[in-house]
Amino acid sequence: MLLNQKKRKLQAFGIIAFIVVPLLGWVVPVSKAKPNLPANRPNIIYILTDDMGYSDVSSFGGNFVPTPNIDRIAANGRKFNQFYSAAPICSPSRAGFITGNYPGRWNFSTYLDNRKHNRNAQQADFLDPEAPTIAKIFKNAGYATGHFGKWHLGGGRDVTNAPGFEKYGFDEHVSTYESPDPDPLITATNWIWSEKDSIKRWDRTKYFVDKTLEFMQKHKGQPCFINLWPDDVHTPWVPRKEKEYTGQYPMNLEEEAAFKLVLKEYDIQIGRLLDGLKRLGLDKNTIVIFTSDNGPLPSFRGSRAAGLRGTKLSLYEGGTRMPFMISWPGHITPGTIDETSVLSALDLLPSLAKIAGVKLPGYYRGDGKDRSTALLGKPSPRNMDMYWEYGRNDIAFKFPKGRDKSPNLAIRSGQWKLLMNSDGSDAQLYNIQKDQNESKDLAADNPKIVQGLKTKLEKWWSSLPKLE
Repeated sequence: MLLNQKKRKLQAFGIIAFIVVPLLGWVVPVSKAKPNLPANRPNIIYILTDDMGYSDVSSFGGNFVPTPNIDRIAANGRKFNQFYSAAPICSPSRAGFITGNYPGRWNFSTYLDNRKHNRNAQQADFLDPEAPTIAKIFKNAGYATGHFGKWHLGGGRDVTNAPGFEKYGFDEHVSTYESPDPDPLITATNWIWSEKDSIKRWDRTKYFVDKTLEFMQKHKGQPCFINLWPDDVHTPWVPRKEKEYTGQYPMNLEEEAAFKLVLKEYDIQIGRLLDGLKRLGLDKNTIVIFTSDNGPLPSFRGSRAAGLRGTKLSLYEGGTRMPFMISWPGHITPGTIDETSVLSALDLLPSLAKIAGVKLPGYYRGDGKDRSTALLGKPSPRNMDMYWEYGRNDIAFKFPKGRDKSPNLAIRSGQWKLLMNSDGSDAQLYNIQKDQNESKDLAADNPKIVQGLKTKLEKWWSSLPKLE
């Protein structure tokens, strides 16, 4: 039953708030039944890098350091040049992937912080445990489900009542302080890194990779769905102290030299993952996806986003267009590139379900679409618009400065992309196919196109729930 037929109370910020417009997602509790599955169901590892720019890695044009191991995913499979995250910042971006819904439907529009911040931002303290999740759906189909890495969908700081991972469908987990159950080995303090951590900042990706491989070894013979969500390459960049790393330490944790060292180590650990899959004999039947949650910050004058306008926190392309690679030996032709298909992170839940032979439940209402044929190698145009938001007021949202500061709403419809504020001001129109750097605003020359897209965007914005 749709939630607009039955107004439901949602607990958030320690007060009672009401959803005043419908949500599209509705789920039933995770079933404990595990149906028999064919032995050839693929494992799926979804690698969600934190704050990686479109062109950080070599296969997408990066020249910071060589990234041969990450590039192996593209070399063994397919890369997509027009893949978009659900938001330009971590929490809503992650909510979008895991639910297949626009994050605003679950009251996410910026990163989760303490209760006061979340209240000021007009958003929830954590993802509603009744939300649909890819883990619930795959678990109900017989998959073993694991989450290893950053969560940032509830818990941490003064949010002590966030639901546990099992409420979202995960059998096992290891996570950071921004979660309901932080691992003590990496969370000596309530922060992203501390010298007191047993496992140091520079070894965290290694730790998450080890946990992923251990999980797959443990569940050999059962298909696995795994979120591998490292908190690299998010600042602070804290490289290992070795002789080759000269200079003062800690170095400036947001300077390019530190970033290069962290990216180099990150690539090594992705190589360990790929080698580990082969050692376990699981490489041939494992889908590996590599992407990022949102754009980079700092961007080093746009060099981390291939010159695309915008950064993390921005709805310009540099904030939402992500590197994306997928490999599956024997099913995806190696070394191929899709220049034309436009994909959204919201598409991944229905697409991976189709590829894995997992039937979507009747109660599921997603905002993405099945793009499995494109993922497997057949480019196709997109006949569904994509929408974004970042920011619902002027209190809790700090945009980038200068030309990277975007309006707070956006729509891409075919070749056109319109950005505007939720009050209708500052409408900007770009032809993304001809001007992916969003350098020439065409709004004044195309009033009919602007009006049509504004109408769509306003209707979508009005459909999102609002917390009182």
